[in-house]
Formats: sequence, structure tokens, C-alpha cells
Amino acid sequence: MATNTKRKESMADRVYEALKDDIFEFRLIPGDKFSEGDVGTRLHASRTPVREALYRLQREGYVEVLFRSGWQVKPFDFRQVEELYDLRITLERAAMHKICALDEEPQAIRTLIAIWNPDHPSERAVGSTVRALDESFHCDLVAAAGNREMTRIHREITDRLRIVRRLDFTREDRVDATYVEHAAILDALRTNLASDAADRLTQHIRASQKAVREITMERIREAAEAHRRVATEAGVR
Repeated sequence: MATNTKRKESMADRVYEALKDDIFEFRLIPGDKFSEGDVGTRLHASRTPVREALYRLQREGYVEVLFRSGWQVKPFDFRQVEELYDLRITLERAAMHKICALDEEPQAIRTLIAIWNPDHPSERAVGSTVRALDESFHCDLVAAAGNREMTRIHREITDRLRIVRRLDFTREDRVDATYVEHAAILDALRTNLASDAADRLTQHIRASQKAVREITMERIREAAEAHRRVATEAGVR
């Protein structure tokens, strides 16, 4: 019995990861509809793990169930994204002031300086590693302020924005800008310039926000056009 349960959970995890990857890579685009049977057939999975994976994605806000008509990739809500960015900026600005008011410089600041001020450009991270480091940069700064509730709420916002924020590192110019801007924020913190650090952080987040919106719209348009081409070719055949 335990072995069967473990196998079922493992399949549910695999279906979850596959569907989430499809959503993140725009193979499934906002508004796409599908059934549990479609997913099961494509991923060679039975209904139970498919349903478990879909409910998990629903809880995380990626899909929604449609009454008597299957599932749908949740339509992109740009207003909600803007509001989450606003809240994120408020929390991170407050963290800058709290850090500068501390009696001692947190170890996290020294660690972040070592990461974002490499001795040579060749030491910079690439690809998914940059995305992970960028997320850690912002989360670690808020955590360094020492307010546990602020840290918890900020992590929740980070989780909800991950689907768009990861796109910020698909362009080399944005990777370069991130290194420069992170270094400037840390320099302001190290010299105890709270307002300067907060302003630099705000400019950095707003630039990223603008870039990911543009890239998201571009990727959705490209994916929708690819979907139309496939549908047209299938109709011709």
C-alpha cells in the first residue's frame, strides 16, 4: 500500500512539473483550455495524479477549473501583477531603512556583495542561476531587516511573481543591468544611505517590471501565433 501511494505521489509530482513547465515556457498560454483526459493521455498518467497536479497548480494560481468544461490556464491579470509589484516595492523600501538602522551590518550584505561584485565579468552567473540569485538577492535583503512577518509576506509575493520575473533574464542586457543595479544598491546600503538605497531599489524593480511586461506580451503573441499555425496546418491536412 505504501509503495503504491508513493508511486502515485511521484507521478503527481511529474505531471505537476510538466504542466508548470508548459505554462512557464508558453506551450500552454493564458486562456488555453484542456481536460484531465487530455493531460493524462499526453503524459501517460491516470486521472488521480493528474487531478492532484491540477489542484496544486490551481492553489498556486496558474490554472482554474471551468464548470463542466475542464480546466483553463488562468488568463494573465496584468492589474494584479502591477499591484503585487507595488506591494513588493513598499516592503523592500522599508527593508532598506531597517537595515541601515541596525547596529551592525548583517552578514547577508557581505555575502551579497561577494556575489554581485565579482572580480571579473567571467565570474558572473548565467541562465537559470542568475534567476535564482536575483530572487535570493531580494529575499535576503528583506530577511536581513529582521522582521519575520515582512519576510514571510515578501516571499509569498515573490512566489506569485515568479512566472513573470524569470523572463527578465532571457535578454543579456537585462542580466548586465541587474549586476550593475544590485551592486549600486548594496553600495548605498554599505555607506548607510537608506533613502538612496531605497530609491535605487525602486528604479531597479520598475525597470525589471517594465521589461518583463514587454517580454511577456511578446511571448504570448508568439505562442498564440504558433498555436494558430498548428491549427491551420491540421485543418489543411
